[in-house]
Amino acid sequence: MDRSQKEEQVKEISEIFDSSGSVVMAEYSGMTVAEMTDLRAKLREQGASIRVVKNRLAKIALKGKPFEAAGDMFTGPVAIAWAEDMISAPKVTVEFAKDSKAFAIKGGFMGDEVFDTSGIVGLSKLPSREELIGMVAQRLLGQASQVAQRLMSQGSALSGAIKVIEEKAAA
Repeated sequence: MDRSQKEEQVKEISEIFDSSGSVVMAEYSGMTVAEMTDLRAKLREQGASIRVVKNRLAKIALKGKPFEAAGDMFTGPVAIAWAEDMISAPKVTVEFAKDSKAFAIKGGFMGDEVFDTSGIVGLSKLPSREELIGMVAQRLLGQASQVAQRLMSQGSALSGAIKVIEEKAAA
């Protein structure tokens, strides 16, 4: 790989780091092509991607960024998984790592925060954006129906009281 190709690689990796909601670094030593293909497919389903990177180029891409401390994780064979949202890449990679002996999470970063393996596992347990929207919508709809029921109950109580007064007045 000549110098211009390396510069292009550094630029691409830097863009990935800057535009991603979260990045997960994992060691993939011993993975078969079939396993890597399976992981890529699972990540793609969630809108995430994975790429094997050269450690030296990744460290150069990290220079001057708030998450530069993540450069310590680039030792040995490292792949980076990333997505625009913050939860997809950690969720899929942690789930995949549970079943694979050849794939191990090293850590990652989100925004300015650098996480170790346990931090990435914690991120993977958070609900996704769609799940959060569903939870909020469910709560709002539940409260709206309670408000409607309370308004209707007051109206029916008033209606019943007027009927009783009407019956007494007619008698």
